[in-house]
Amino acid sequence: MIVVACPGQGSQTPGFLSPWLELDGVRERLEALSDAAKVDLVLHGTESDADTIRDTAIAQPLIVAASIVTGAILQKTHGERVGALAGHSVGEFAAASLAGVITDVSAVEFVGIRGRAMAAEAKSIATGMSAVIGGEPADLDAKLAALGLNAANMNGAGQVVVAGEISALEKLAADPVAGSRVIPLQVAGAFHTRYMAGAVETLRAATDGATTKNPTTALYTNKDGSRVSSGEEYLSLLVGQVSNPVRWDLCMSSFENDGATGFIELAPGGALAGLVKRGIKGLPTVAIKTPDDLATAIELLEAS
Repeated sequence: MIVVACPGQGSQTPGFLSPWLELDGVRERLEALSDAAKVDLVLHGTESDADTIRDTAIAQPLIVAASIVTGAILQKTHGERVGALAGHSVGEFAAASLAGVITDVSAVEFVGIRGRAMAAEAKSIATGMSAVIGGEPADLDAKLAALGLNAANMNGAGQVVVAGEISALEKLAADPVAGSRVIPLQVAGAFHTRYMAGAVETLRAATDGATTKNPTTALYTNKDGSRVSSGEEYLSLLVGQVSNPVRWDLCMSSFENDGATGFIELAPGGALAGLVKRGIKGLPTVAIKTPDDLATAIELLEAS
C-alpha cells in the first residue's frame, strides 16, 4: 500500500510553483482554483516573498492547490496504485478532494474561507506555534500546563508542535524541558487550539449543506489516525480540526499497522516525508518538490 499525503501550512517557499507552470494545463488549473479561493495562486506561488506567503489567508489555499494539482498528475496515470490518502492539518482538504469527497473547487473555496477566518482570529491576540524536539513527554506536558500552552500537533518521531500566547512560547524557549529544543514556527496564530473557535463556526456555516461523496480511496483522519468511509463525516472532521489537535503520530501508526509499503508527499513536500522516515524506519519515501521528483514517485508506485 502506497500512502500519498498532502502537507500542511509552513511547507510553502517563495517561487515553489514556478517549475510546475511549465507543465501543460497547470497554469489554467491554478487560475480556476484562484477564482474559488479568492487568492491569486499563480502570483503568490511564483513572485511573492516569504513574508507575503506566510499570511495564513494566502498560505493555506496555496498549499492545498499545489497538492491538488500534483496529486492529480499522479492519479491521471497511476491512480489505481495509490493505496491511501492523508493530509496534515489544512492538507486534509487536498486529500478530501483527491479522494473524491469534495471537488477541487470546493476544497480551495473552503480553505480560502478557513484561512481568512483563522487569520482574523489570530489578530485578536498575539499567539503562535513552536516545534519542540525531544524531551520527556511527561515533562513537556507539565511545562505546557504551567505556561498555559497546548500541544497542537503531535507529529511523532519526537516532535510536538505547541501553541499559545507569544509571551508563553518565549518563556518555553528560554527555559525548555531537559533534552529538548524549541523552534519558533513561521505561522501567524495558535492553530488547532481554543484560540481558533471563532474560525470553526465560520467554516461550519460555509460547509453546511455542502455536497459530499464517500471516498474512492482509503482516507485517514488527523483526529485519531483512523480511516473514514463517510464523506459527510470527513468534512465534519475537517471543520472541527481547526480548533483540535492534529494527531499525525496516530496517522503514521495506522500506516505502519495497515502495511504501508511506501510514502509519497505531494508538493510542496518535505516535512511529512522527513517525519515518516524517522517514525517508520525503512519505509521508502518520496517528497515531491518539483516536477523532476515525479519520476521517482511514479517508480515507487509502479513497484507497489
